Amino acid sequence: MEWIQYLIIIIVLLIISLIVIKLNKKDFSSEVNKLIKYLGGKDNIINAECNMSRFKVILKDTTLVNKEGIQKLGAKGIVEIDNQVKIIFDKDAKQLKDCIKQMLK
Repeated sequence: MEWIQYLIIIIVLLIISLIVIKLNKKDFSSEVNKLIKYLGGKDNIINAECNMSRFKVILKDTTLVNKEGIQKLGAKGIVEIDNQVKIIFDKDAKQLKDCIKQMLK
């Protein structure tokens, strides 16, 4: 009879763990849509690359970039060089790059 109580406790803990994981998981499609908008739209993006925590985007027109909006998405830093914008996103950089490549196809 005691093992049933332990089983119930384990099941409840698993359910709570799954809920916490789901709530902490980022919705990358909405993040990517915002990032594309802040980068000046789909037509402004020539290429997107990722190097560790840095996300590099080559743009047609860097004046269309909304740096404040990008920082609100969690960017740790933004550097603009010529027609490139380098954004530090930590561990999310590769996942964001993959999503953007999919959306640009």
